[in-house]
This record gives sequence, C-alpha cells and structure tokens, in this order.
Amino acid sequence: MTPTQIAALIAAGAFVLLVVLMAIPLVKLGRTLDEATIAIRKAHENSEPLFTGANSTINHVNTQLERVDGITANAKTVSGNVSALSSLFTATLGGPLVKTAAFSYGVSKALRARRSRKQEPAGRHVRRKGKGGRK
Repeated sequence: MTPTQIAALIAAGAFVLLVVLMAIPLVKLGRTLDEATIAIRKAHENSEPLFTGANSTINHVNTQLERVDGITANAKTVSGNVSALSSLFTATLGGPLVKTAAFSYGVSKALRARRSRKQEPAGRHVRRKGKGGRK
C-alpha cells in the first residue's frame, strides 16, 4: 500500500466516524419531532370540546347581558319618570308651599310683636338702640 492509499483509508475512516457521530443527534432530533407531532395532534383533537364549551358559555353570557340591558333600560325609564314627577311636584306644590311658609312666618312674627307691645307699660314708649329700631 502506498502512502496515498493509507491517507485515503484514514480519511475514509474519519468520514465514517463523522457520519456516525452526526447520525446520533439526527436520530434523536427525528424522535423529538415525532413526539412534537403526536402532541400537536392530541392537542388538536382535545381542543374541539374545549371550544364547544367556551362557545356555549359565551352564548349564555350574551343572553344574560341582553337581560341586563333590558333591566338597565327599564331603570333609566323609571329614573326619568321619577325626575319628571319630582319636577311636577316642585312646580305645583313647591311655590304655594314656600308662600304658605313665608305667610305663616310673617303672621307669627306679627303676633309676637303685638304681644310684646301689650306687655310694655301704657304711657311709656321706650326708644330702642341700634339699627332699624332693633336691639
């Protein structure tokens, strides 16, 4: 054997060793990809019942929200009616009530003033100090 043939034989052996060493990670990578494919397939098969349950839950929530919308609309109507009733009460009874209260206050003040004049001595007028004749 010539030195060239020996060198070629060593190079071929090194190449075989390199191929064997590279084949091990490639085989492991292939197994990992197979497992990933199986996991994805199982996840796809099990996701359909999950989506069906979520869809029915969303439909139920939408039904409840429609009911809440109806309740909210009714509450808005009621609050508008209460506001209108309050305004009507204020317009019809508020003015006369204020006038009646002012009149009764005036009458009671006049009666008090009259009583205080009756209690003063007859011939004697007392001049009061201060602004407007008040103490």
